[in-house]
Amino acid sequence: MSDYLETAAEDVPVENTSAETEHRWHSYISNVIPWYVRLIWLLFWVGAIYYVITYLFPKLQVEIVTPP
Repeated sequence: MSDYLETAAEDVPVENTSAETEHRWHSYISNVIPWYVRLIWLLFWVGAIYYVITYLFPKLQVEIVTPP
């Protein structure tokens, strides 16, 4: 691997680059989760809770009392 920052704009050794020079090539922004992804997760958890209450708990009661 080369010790040089290989770009079309400049060929400066990595050890000699300043923070301002490095900042030009990196954008540090947060990854904001879109609203529709949050909605999908919310619907998933609502569905999972509904399933557990509606189907799993009644079947567990039967399985615990009278195992197969």
